[in-house]
Amino acid sequence: MKEVKAIVKPFKVNDILNQLLEAGHPNITVDLSEGTGNFKNSDSTLSTHFSITDSKVAVIGIICKDTEVENIVSIISSVGRTGNPGDGIITVSPVEKVYRVKTGMENGQD
Repeated sequence: MKEVKAIVKPFKVNDILNQLLEAGHPNITVDLSEGTGNFKNSDSTLSTHFSITDSKVAVIGIICKDTEVENIVSIISSVGRTGNPGDGIITVSPVEKVYRVKTGMENGQD
């Protein structure tokens, strides 16, 4: 199993989520957050919460089968792209084990 994590522009999230759901990837987590990077947007503003962050971002997380990674990355990359600096990043990490909170069963077993 893998974890796909994407940091994208917040105004792209609904389009990305709709495409992921349509492609059969329903287990998605989204967090609104703040960050900083190499690109400094002209409309960025300093955070009222943190002294160093200046950009609103959305973090999309998906735990998936290895075979689903390519499709998920493709959707996020193509739908999330504006063509401008600061579009974000996508990371893929191995997931050693997954447990259901409801049952305590390992690797998604019911």
